[in-house]
Amino acid sequence: MTQEIMTEDNITRLEVDGKQLILIGTAHVSKLSAEQVKEVVERERPDSVCIELDAQRYDSVMQDKKWKETDIFKIIKDKKASLLLMNLAISSFQNRLADQFGIKPGSEMIQGIRSAEETGAELVLADRNIQVTFSRIWGNIGLMGKVQLISSVFFSIFSKESISEEELEKMKQQDTLNAVMDDFTKAFPRIKKPLIDERDQYLAQKIKEAPGNKVVAVLGAAHIPGITREIHQEQDLKVLNEVPKKSKWPKIIGWAIPLLILSIIAYTFYANPAAGFDQAISWILWNGTLAAIGAAVAFGHPLAILTAFVAAPISSLNPLVAAGWFSGLTQAFVRRPNVGDFDTLSKDVFTVKGFWDNKVTRVLLVIVLTNLGSSLGTFIGGADVLRLFFENL
Repeated sequence: MTQEIMTEDNITRLEVDGKQLILIGTAHVSKLSAEQVKEVVERERPDSVCIELDAQRYDSVMQDKKWKETDIFKIIKDKKASLLLMNLAISSFQNRLADQFGIKPGSEMIQGIRSAEETGAELVLADRNIQVTFSRIWGNIGLMGKVQLISSVFFSIFSKESISEEELEKMKQQDTLNAVMDDFTKAFPRIKKPLIDERDQYLAQKIKEAPGNKVVAVLGAAHIPGITREIHQEQDLKVLNEVPKKSKWPKIIGWAIPLLILSIIAYTFYANPAAGFDQAISWILWNGTLAAIGAAVAFGHPLAILTAFVAAPISSLNPLVAAGWFSGLTQAFVRRPNVGDFDTLSKDVFTVKGFWDNKVTRVLLVIVLTNLGSSLGTFIGGADVLRLFFENL
């Protein structure tokens, strides 16, 4: 049985099956919220303190130096590039707030962690893994939505726009993740479910399952109504943690095109070896040259440019890999950046020299421009292969 006892001063008290739940609705950009968290935890002496973080975001908060020392080569190898990109977007957003208003978002979560340690309460990381959340968002927005999401993330990183007082007041009712995604949520209402509604369900279940008879939960104020509603129901955390299966059609199309190109070249070799040789050379030169030009425009290292030339004709025939990742990894190996380089990124992008000198930006440029050149080379090279095929029928 669930019974709401009272709501006062941003605090909602619930009783669930004889268990006391004290929800603190914090403002992630308010200095007063951290003070309130400290006061409530010390006064209530709970058995558990739940905070609105997952394990990865907890590590980035508590092991700041260790995170910064991680090299990008390992991040890409471990398939954590998307997480790093989102952390960068959130970090950039937080830095803008700190620079403009002298406010560091998330201080109330840090206070929750410290107060749990000081009072001997068990700390519970109650939020869903950020990669699961973005995987479920990714599956809800379609191709154009994916393009817009990637663009919005990059623009949020490099944005120089000031945050208005009105926007600041609105952010006092949101968590940082929701604030970063606010405009995108308006453009694509379907992502509200995985970004907000599902997280309300997940948070409610984790709070309800927290050890002990008295639990304090430190949450963004925007989540309190949803959690108060969802805590009446049993939530299946396994279902909420499922990553959507990818559609088979992009993979089928991705394999069909290179197989068609290879089949045409093979048939032409059989019918007219000289024409088949011309086709192969055309494919290699168009793909390799344009990919190498892309890497060169990014001021990539000569080895990265050479890698782009060699990888592009092959990777264009395999949808599982991309030439940019090979040239980018080569660039990262030769001039290996670490995550500490991201600290200066928001300032470096404001100057031409800083933009080109930043190791992380250089790797991203090599990846993007190599892939752009390779895509253009695939289009032109494929068209030339078809031209030679029809000429020699």
